[in-house]
Amino acid sequence: MTDDLLPQSETPPRLDPVLEPYFAKHHREKCYPGLIFRQGKRRMVQINVPADDLPTLLQAKPSSDNDPDSGKNRPEVKGHAEEIKEYILKRATKGKPWILGTLTANVDPSKIELIELGRGICLVVIPRGVKLDITDGQHRKSAIQDLIIGEFGEVIGDNDFPITLVLEPDFNQCQSDFRDMAQTKQLDKSLLLSFGEFEGRVGITKRVIDEVFMFQGKTEKIKSSPASKKKLVYTTNYIAKLVGASFSGDSNNELKERDVDKASDALINALNQFFSECTQSRHIVEVNVEDLSIDEIEDFKNENLLGRSVGMEILGHLLYCIYDKNVHLFDPKKISTLAQINWSREGHLWRDNVVLLDPNPKNPAKPYKITAGVNAIRIAVNRAKTHLGWM
Repeated sequence: MTDDLLPQSETPPRLDPVLEPYFAKHHREKCYPGLIFRQGKRRMVQINVPADDLPTLLQAKPSSDNDPDSGKNRPEVKGHAEEIKEYILKRATKGKPWILGTLTANVDPSKIELIELGRGICLVVIPRGVKLDITDGQHRKSAIQDLIIGEFGEVIGDNDFPITLVLEPDFNQCQSDFRDMAQTKQLDKSLLLSFGEFEGRVGITKRVIDEVFMFQGKTEKIKSSPASKKKLVYTTNYIAKLVGASFSGDSNNELKERDVDKASDALINALNQFFSECTQSRHIVEVNVEDLSIDEIEDFKNENLLGRSVGMEILGHLLYCIYDKNVHLFDPKKISTLAQINWSREGHLWRDNVVLLDPNPKNPAKPYKITAGVNAIRIAVNRAKTHLGWM
């Protein structure tokens, strides 16, 4: 369409006068603007629904009693809806942005009315009593419903939630839809951390990776394991465990109340000192990653605990012993002492706890097995603290 054919007006014409008669006619029913599209040989509609409408509009039909055919989706996972509620409340009550993915539901097209207005634009009229069966999003719906009907209704009452509505009457196809939509690969922890909000443990971890020489260019930020061929030693998750343990003694602590800048500065200084003074890591620190060979990276990861996740956890727990939270400082003298420990796989402090000797190894050249069990780490940390005189 050329500019000459467009309506000559300073502001685009509104659709309100066109749509109002339809809304007036169907005021006793639920009526939503929608967009029609086709996918997978079927017709679908995208609608946006106010939060208050969800509890009465959507229904979940989870399977039960060990009978998959008793419902259209999986049995509800205990606690998952509560996790979503906590996420929304935590963000919303602090005035921070939050987001939930689009829900998917299906309905027999004969039970609703689709008023097509052209160009894929339509009105979806849903009579009272008609329910949309959830295909994907039952836990999100439960969380929203609990919030709406509970004391926190006003927190999300003014929000809208998108629904992809599949016009599908066949029960078996609905079950297949759920199966197909559930085949999403779980995100690796490193990627989740890399995309996390810049606060607490996540914020500190990101700064530590960027500013600690040992980690620069050697940290896998997306996948679950570091590839030696890419000269990667660590993952974001390894470093996050180190960060959590360094400030709380708990590698999984989110450190939500920590000042990111002060905590980061303290840990960055401590780690740069430690890795530079430790004989097992000094070469890896001082040589540019481009100049390190793949064999050097592989040998470091195989022969030193400092090249493994378990080593990062142990280091974090030991750093926690020498952290003064009042002045945001790890004791420099004790860092030097910590750097003198034999961090190699054969170090006596790690024997029979995180480093186990296999009496009948499949590969005689590699008779060692590294374990990162909670008890093994605890024993290793206590043995090191006794050796250092920190008990």
